[in-house]
Amino acid sequence: MYDVAIIGAGPAGVSAALNLKLHNKSILWLGSPKGSRKVELSEKIANYPGVPMVTGAALNEAMLAQARDLDLEMTDKMVTKISANRKGFMLLGDDEIFEARCVILTTGSVTAKGFAGEDALLGRGVSYCATCDGFLYRGKTIAVYCGDKRYEHEAVYLAGIAEKVYLFTPYKDVDIDLPNVERVDKPVKSIEGEKRVNALTLFDGSVLPVDGFFILRTAIAPATLLYGLELDGPHIVINRRCETNQSGVFAAGDCTGRPYQIAKAVGEGNVAAHSALDYLADLEKK
Repeated sequence: MYDVAIIGAGPAGVSAALNLKLHNKSILWLGSPKGSRKVELSEKIANYPGVPMVTGAALNEAMLAQARDLDLEMTDKMVTKISANRKGFMLLGDDEIFEARCVILTTGSVTAKGFAGEDALLGRGVSYCATCDGFLYRGKTIAVYCGDKRYEHEAVYLAGIAEKVYLFTPYKDVDIDLPNVERVDKPVKSIEGEKRVNALTLFDGSVLPVDGFFILRTAIAPATLLYGLELDGPHIVINRRCETNQSGVFAAGDCTGRPYQIAKAVGEGNVAAHSALDYLADLEKK
């Protein structure tokens, strides 16, 4: 059982992790060890105080180096579900379950819109975790949406189980070449099925019969991640203490709304960390 789980490796997550580490809290930090791709790809950053005209790659590496200096480590797991329990929270990261007393969400802005039918059929043929649910589709026909090359190994894993895999990607340079994997260039319009997934409708009107659909994205929409989380559009609603409407859950950075700025994310990460410290102190008194 960790004191705090931080989800996200961007500036808000780094800020929260640094502050909690300095207060000797046990931290589960879930995210990419490469940090924020959004920051890394920024050509020049001119409005971060004290670091004029720095490249995004340099600032990203400086943040990660500072975290490494404090022996902070990230667990490269994709969190697909958070649920409250008697002790705190359970987090499903790929095929592992973690526990923490409180949670800080620094997931960034989830710009990808979900597929029509995704929410309704989640857990009934729609899955976000290949290693969790892949065994259910042995010898069957499935579709896989691979939103980033870093998840191609999961598509390969599924191809070793299923008889047929239809592969959808938003990028061109796919490194998967297997006899039972068919790359589909037409985008998915909707997921079909009543009790379970039975087909995908594509934007050209064609229909692919499938038994399941695995969606491998870099981030999960907050509403899907934690049931009952209050949102304003795609953003998590917080107060000035970075508290959400769920006790023990805090949020910081782009996931809380505009401005999408590194300085704002770092500040909110700091606030969220101190609010988490107060929350943990209150737990100790009970």
